[in-house]
Amino acid sequence: MQDHLLLNLRDGTPVVARPLDPSDREGLAEGYRRLSPEARYQRFWVRTGDVISDSTLDRLLNTDTENHSTWAILDRSRDYPGLGAASFWRSKTDPTDAEFSVTVLDTEQGRGIGTLLLAILWIQAYQQGIETFTGYAMPENQKAIDWLCDTGATGHWDGYQAIFRWNLNDVSSLPMTPAAGDLAQWLAELTPA
Repeated sequence: MQDHLLLNLRDGTPVVARPLDPSDREGLAEGYRRLSPEARYQRFWVRTGDVISDSTLDRLLNTDTENHSTWAILDRSRDYPGLGAASFWRSKTDPTDAEFSVTVLDTEQGRGIGTLLLAILWIQAYQQGIETFTGYAMPENQKAIDWLCDTGATGHWDGYQAIFRWNLNDVSSLPMTPAAGDLAQWLAELTPA
């Protein structure tokens, strides 16, 4: 897959999808500031105010592409172009599994940005031998849980958090939902021949 993708969201908005690197530090920090306090909490599970920690920025912008990747969706027609970003981290105990997380600005949710990011990272991870993505959600984050289910992740409750997994080897088992349909379309369109 290319490093920069010129795409259109399902509403026709032209966007750029690209991996983030250390030069994106200030832009990523600004995106964090633009999240609502609740969105920050649901994504990072701590109440930290509107400043992201240096250690979190370092972790997100790590350039170890065999074990980690962070991609963003950008709308270059805006003063602040960031719409959302997603990451995966390969498990240290199971190299065929990676933790997946996604954040979309509150004002941009429901436009398919998270699903597009899932497809991009799905393809990249699969090409690197990763067979499953694992995602976590707080039990009260029903919007995230619905999206995880709608994109084909299967989940369970461990008493503390909701844990969901996608099988990256089996696109045929995706459910008949609009989000899974979008995911399947993006996977078909973006997978190298």
